[in-house]
Amino acid sequence: MRVAVGMSGGVDSSTAALLLKNQGFDVLGVSLLLFETRGRTGPKSCCSIETVRDAAETARILGIGHKVVDARDLFIEKVINPFVDAYSRGLTPNPCILCNRHIKFPILLREADIWGAEFIATGHYARIAREDGRSLLMRGIDRKKDQSYVLYAQTEEELQRLILPLGGYKKEDVRRMAREAGLPVFNRPESQEICFVEGGDYLPFVSLLAPEAAEPGPVIDEAGNVLGTHRGIYAYTIGQRKGLGVPSLKPLYVNRIDPAGNAVHVGPRELAEKREVRVTELVWHIPCKNPFGALVKFRSMMAPVPAMVTPESGMVKIEFDQPQWAPAPGQSAVFYDAETVVGGGIITSAS
Repeated sequence: MRVAVGMSGGVDSSTAALLLKNQGFDVLGVSLLLFETRGRTGPKSCCSIETVRDAAETARILGIGHKVVDARDLFIEKVINPFVDAYSRGLTPNPCILCNRHIKFPILLREADIWGAEFIATGHYARIAREDGRSLLMRGIDRKKDQSYVLYAQTEEELQRLILPLGGYKKEDVRRMAREAGLPVFNRPESQEICFVEGGDYLPFVSLLAPEAAEPGPVIDEAGNVLGTHRGIYAYTIGQRKGLGVPSLKPLYVNRIDPAGNAVHVGPRELAEKREVRVTELVWHIPCKNPFGALVKFRSMMAPVPAMVTPESGMVKIEFDQPQWAPAPGQSAVFYDAETVVGGGIITSAS
């Protein structure tokens, strides 16, 4: 059987291709060119010209086919522009989820169909369970690397055809297998979270593409006093302490961003701890109409926490058992039933 494997040039996707080849699949590596890196001095990140070349070399070593798809224009439309727009509106987006949902998986499916492949595969640390004709997304066994969070928005068709070879392994096992197979990427450093932003600092990137986002406005405390002037709401996130630029005898944290009033609200730490969030743009893998207890994540690397999830008209209300630190509008909240992803969506408000 044939499988089209997304190959970013890193150790994870390279090892996924290795495992599938060893299992007897006819493997085609598909690499996406999403952006160009010029003068980058840090670790290589996925889907750049440099890493696409690395993927091609890995495919040569493995003796599998390899294809490069230039998706740079689509990446700007579906990921970079929404990313910049979200920060300009005081939101906290997750570009990996946007990329998986709108670019990587749709293109991988398309290339699989062109080549006549029954399956697609990636190097994500998550698992697929086949049950009663359905395919359910589950957490990877390596809790430090579990990436089910960034896959919650994938379609049922994608999950039905998806193989995740690394879901049952830990990262150290993957590096060992790559080293033993002679893959030169076995010791590749982890790619940075925002792959298209130099050094992980998104502020210069957003201000370059959206200079109008740097409109100053008031920094307001819990009593309504104006403490100072911010440099544009794009430069602030919920829970932020450093860089506020206002005098205070006690530590202050961003607890709310008001795009309509172009204001940043600050206060003591407890004001950034939220008990309740509301979530829209829902994706359900296990449809639910009644309130249910779940484990919830609103950051990729956080441990899921217990909460009550209540479906409402076009949204859900999430009430955490304990106040949570700085959930922010724009982040994705993903609901789990033990190991299984029930669904998820975008946080619109927190209180």
